Amino acid sequence: MTLSTILQLALCVFAGGLAGFCLLLSRRLRRLNDLETGLGAAIAVMTAEIGRLEGAIGAARAEATAATRALASEVERAKAERAYWALQRSMVADDAPRRARLRRRVAADA
Repeated sequence: MTLSTILQLALCVFAGGLAGFCLLLSRRLRRLNDLETGLGAAIAVMTAEIGRLEGAIGAARAEATAATRALASEVERAKAERAYWALQRSMVADDAPRRARLRRRVAADA
């Protein structure tokens, strides 16, 4: 046997081993990507959940925006009402005559 023949034989053995390894990887990948039981099913479920969560986040964001607008409107209304009542109180306080404060009588112990 010459060196050339030995190298060709080693190359054929290596190619056969590599073909077997590729066949094994192909079978594992096919099982992994199975849409019913493998990782493909998990990816499909996660994709559906991501879509559902994105919709829920969008709805929550819209609701929070609406609540913020409503709260800002109520705050402005409360500020206006507070200013109105402060003005009313200042007008009444300026117009009303001052009353003399009544003092309690001290009972004289005789």
